[in-house]
Amino acid sequence: MSIQQCNLIELPKITDPRGNLSFIEGEKHIPFDIKRVFYLYDVPGGSDRGSHAHKTLHQFIVAMSGSFDVVLDDGYQQKRITLNRSHYGLYVCPMIWSFLDNFSSGAVCMVLTSAYFDEADYIRDHTKFLAEAKKA
Repeated sequence: MSIQQCNLIELPKITDPRGNLSFIEGEKHIPFDIKRVFYLYDVPGGSDRGSHAHKTLHQFIVAMSGSFDVVLDDGYQQKRITLNRSHYGLYVCPMIWSFLDNFSSGAVCMVLTSAYFDEADYIRDHTKFLAEAKKA
């Protein structure tokens, strides 16, 4: 897989003076059915999260509040994307190494995934990831 396949997706945004509303529908706004949702919050300043790849899992990452950066690595090139609007999200395809850093104070990161948690799907060693990426 290539980081070129990872892209920002603008979500529907319904503007209202009482507050805006956005929504995500699996297989309509994002290219997979949603099986799991998790979120990161209270991340201490200077910390990073992630630092792994998934063999088959698709992810969609949204900054629900605040901002943070997502660094993508496909084994050949890297790309840094700042997420800071809750009506945009980043689609991350399988076999992309990623980590999140630069969390602003009070940032909340929501991640939608294509499968339930499975430790066997993770590649947590960057050297092993690079070897797998070069084979693919």
